[in-house]
Amino acid sequence: MSGLFALLDDVAALVRLTAASLDDIAGAAGRAGAKAAGVVVDDAAVTPRYVQGLKPQRELSIIRRIAVGSLRNKLLFIVPAALLLSWLAPWLLTPILMCGGLYLCYEGAEKIWEKLSGHAPAPEETNAEAAADPVAHEKKVVSGAVRTDFILSAEIMVIALNEVATEAFLARAIILVAVAIGITALVYGVVALIVKMDDLGLLLADRESAAVSALGRGLVRAMPIVLAVLSVVGVVAMLWVGGHILLVGVDELGFHPPYALVHHVELLVHEATGPLGGVLGWLTNTALSAVVGAVVGAIVVAVLHLLPRKRAHH
Repeated sequence: MSGLFALLDDVAALVRLTAASLDDIAGAAGRAGAKAAGVVVDDAAVTPRYVQGLKPQRELSIIRRIAVGSLRNKLLFIVPAALLLSWLAPWLLTPILMCGGLYLCYEGAEKIWEKLSGHAPAPEETNAEAAADPVAHEKKVVSGAVRTDFILSAEIMVIALNEVATEAFLARAIILVAVAIGITALVYGVVALIVKMDDLGLLLADRESAAVSALGRGLVRAMPIVLAVLSVVGVVAMLWVGGHILLVGVDELGFHPPYALVHHVELLVHEATGPLGGVLGWLTNTALSAVVGAVVGAIVVAVLHLLPRKRAHH
């Protein structure tokens, strides 16, 4: 009998230990997800522009496909690669992340160049392409969104990995999988709400209550403006995140002046603006990172677009 009680005590101790470990993992996953919140906002701002101009009945389908692609990227490629690199060659994480940042700078700057130069596809052209081959058009939209999401997802996962670098390997793996699933659900749930808000407005506009009907009409009128603003925010977000990745990357690789200058200006603004110092300092860092992203992206755009045309002309 005493042996049975001893066994039950051992089982109870094991259960308590397991519960404590799960609590620790859950807490670490929460900290890691919170640390990556800034990039999550960028991801949510970037995605809605991919469904602009599409038929309303296809919006949720497109978002679902992008979300599935995002989760597949995280679970099958980013998380295993991050864990493997953090184990075998942690020094490679920063250069790889900087390549992703360079791509974000390029994509953001290219959108600006297309807008300023008039090379951006006109809405009529996009609609004609969608009408001619809707399947191919949707595939192109999803492919572009998932490609951009891959870079943002990699940034999120690396930030989360850095936050839990001291955890055991198995705990790190569990935490990153939890962060990947949770953040994907959060981002694309918010995106789905944003893009379907006009449909909700139409539904409310038909209600008998005058106040509810007015709210519905207001939502319908506001959503084109909201989506247009989010499209701009998405481009700025790519430049900001890309520029910040490059600044932090070169600093970690040993070249400190660029990030030191940005950080110094951020501290000056923080100290000079009193109670608003935290917010204004962060905005300063963000703005300078976006400027760096725009400059670097413009250089890449010039190399990829202008030089080939010059050679073709000659």
